[in-house]
Amino acid sequence: MLGIISAGVAPALALMSFFYLKDRITEPIPLIIRTFIYGCLLVFPIMFIQYAFESDQIGNIFVQSFFVVAFLEEFFKWFIFLYVIYQHTQFDAHYDGIVYAVSISLGFATIENILYLFVNGIEYALSRAIFPVSSHALFGVIMGYYFGKAKMNQVNKTGNILLALIIPITLHGIYNFILIYVTENWALFVIPFMTILWFFGLHRMKIANASS
Repeated sequence: MLGIISAGVAPALALMSFFYLKDRITEPIPLIIRTFIYGCLLVFPIMFIQYAFESDQIGNIFVQSFFVVAFLEEFFKWFIFLYVIYQHTQFDAHYDGIVYAVSISLGFATIENILYLFVNGIEYALSRAIFPVSSHALFGVIMGYYFGKAKMNQVNKTGNILLALIIPITLHGIYNFILIYVTENWALFVIPFMTILWFFGLHRMKIANASS
């Protein structure tokens, strides 16, 4: 049990450290822990809603990928950020948005990862770290980038807040569509997608840090 929890938590801690240390002016640890916990708590209502939809036997792959999974998960993360962080006094630089959005996303990914490993076994820990956990972090990078852009620049503020939701939903939906639709040789599609996602995320981090 301890091994599964450690394997479930370790990728999130490593990724959070990476994104946190990229910040030129580091954010308060208590607030990061708080947002991480909020992300953890999101898992349970989302799982309940997703279970309700699965009980209705929704068979459309597109609906499952983009609505039942991507929309629900990214919307709740987006809502928590908007409600808890957006007006917070500590959110005072572009890159701060990335730190807090990643924290929420990794909180969600950590509990999801632990539950998955309990059910399916610790042998999936490495692949879970490389793909689902890091993808959640990168969706958080993109969400936080646009939240930061909205906070620091009042031009097209509403548009950037919406992009903080729409772009992660779209990318998350594509990721899930690949996993559901491509049952064999899924890695041939997921690896290029993740490579592009990392490139896109790191580029957004560079821009946000420069403007901060």
